[in-house]
Amino acid sequence: MHDEFLCHVTAYGVCDGRRIGVPLGTYRAPTLALALWWLRDRASWIAERLDPRPDGPHFPPNALVPVADTVPDVPGVLRSWCADMDQQELVADELAAGRLVRIAASDETTEYELLAESVDALRMQRTIPALVLPVG
Repeated sequence: MHDEFLCHVTAYGVCDGRRIGVPLGTYRAPTLALALWWLRDRASWIAERLDPRPDGPHFPPNALVPVADTVPDVPGVLRSWCADMDQQELVADELAAGRLVRIAASDETTEYELLAESVDALRMQRTIPALVLPVG
């Protein structure tokens, strides 16, 4: 059983023709349950910032407007993932097995990526002998 997990959230976009990643957070979770909680929390955090409630106290009336139905719904995808217990169980199983998990959602300008992996699996990868290629 993998006991500790490294979690990351990153937003990727294109700037001057290059793909740029902006770290939005990192968490070293001491348990699988806390890793899953943190991933759901960050997904909800992103969704709320992309799609805030229009009746919120921080927005003047009519400051937010709906977008066309053709616009990818990143907040909806992230909220749906958070609420899907089958997806949560699948992520838990993958992490417990030592596999990297990636959850991603994109719109026209940005890709939002949540990653989690077992710290034990990372350590075990470092102990595998490296392939040495002859030079020259």
